[in-house]
Amino acid sequence: MIKIGLIIQNNSDFLLTREGRKKMKKTRLNLNHKKLNGKMVEFFDWEMPVEYAGIVKEHLAVRQKAGLFDVSHMGEIKVQGPQALDYIQYLTPNNAAHVNTERAQYSALITPEGTFVDDMLIYLLEENKYLLVVNAANEDKDFKWVSSHTKGFDVNVENISDKYSQIAIQGPKALEILKPLTDVSLEELKAFQVAFGSVAGVEAMVSRTGYTGEDGFEVYTKSNKPGKIWDTLLEQGKNAGIQPIGLGARDTLRLEACLMLYGNDIDNTTSLLEAGMRWLVKFKKGDFLGREALLTQKKEGLKRRLIGFELQERGIARSHYPVYIKGEKISEVTSGTLSPYLKKSIGLAYLPIGYTEIGTEFEIGIRGRRVKTRVVPIPFYKRNY
Repeated sequence: MIKIGLIIQNNSDFLLTREGRKKMKKTRLNLNHKKLNGKMVEFFDWEMPVEYAGIVKEHLAVRQKAGLFDVSHMGEIKVQGPQALDYIQYLTPNNAAHVNTERAQYSALITPEGTFVDDMLIYLLEENKYLLVVNAANEDKDFKWVSSHTKGFDVNVENISDKYSQIAIQGPKALEILKPLTDVSLEELKAFQVAFGSVAGVEAMVSRTGYTGEDGFEVYTKSNKPGKIWDTLLEQGKNAGIQPIGLGARDTLRLEACLMLYGNDIDNTTSLLEAGMRWLVKFKKGDFLGREALLTQKKEGLKRRLIGFELQERGIARSHYPVYIKGEKISEVTSGTLSPYLKKSIGLAYLPIGYTEIGTEFEIGIRGRRVKTRVVPIPFYKRNY
């Protein structure tokens, strides 16, 4: 997709797309957002809430209490057939043999060059039937990609994004709020574990996953009325301080936790090793798309790597702001914001490998001036257990 617009709301950046005057897609929770006075924006052809009560307030609600997210715009691709596992093993760098009906896996679709097509979650729904959960902006592209690589495998690939709604509840009080509403034993679920049951009387799949850096759960349902889950969670969590959360706080939360955003921090020009995701690559599992390129890069050594930075002067470094080393522009900011929780200006950028050590200083161009910046450890935020 072609990115042609930029909306800035309270220090959060949103890349939007427009394809002529194509009618925006709406999730099944669209009216629920409007009843809550959500500020609706176009986000990759979807009408989505960017905020309700304000990005900072929503951000802090998730860090301190709980937040409710509509992430139904995410894409879902079903892979089914006798060779479904072999096929996914070929397409992805992680070891999909570890995925079962009780455990999800974070993984990626990658090119022969070892760069990102997209990052995603993999679920096993039942024997030989997998669900790939991909980014909303990449749904069509990803489906074409996986469909184009089925030759030689006995599998069927289907885009079933319109069948699912997805609601995430995140924050230190997420378990307390969700527990009375589900027959799933939430305490027994560890990170990236999955269970099938019901939530608010609606059939669902519940996984202990999220995109905020907090503990929490993501609820998938094929029900035509996911609003029952949404409304019941808000009512149940009222006394615990739950808040509906828009795209704005979702972005600042994930950046504090240093969770990658496709199109910003990772894309088809960045390799998994450059992005600091060596842990995602299982070379010993056997052949997979991009394996040889990644092995070569590992052997020869990286020329650049993604780093976290913190501004040493006033300013906010946003996506695409220039990065300077010794007066020379060498890259751009991939993501940046004023952290609502840490109250610091933070961000991510790719730097030459010789300048990636903690404490290394460089500059970022902000509105015509050069601002002193230094490399800091990431993630910027890590929750207390």
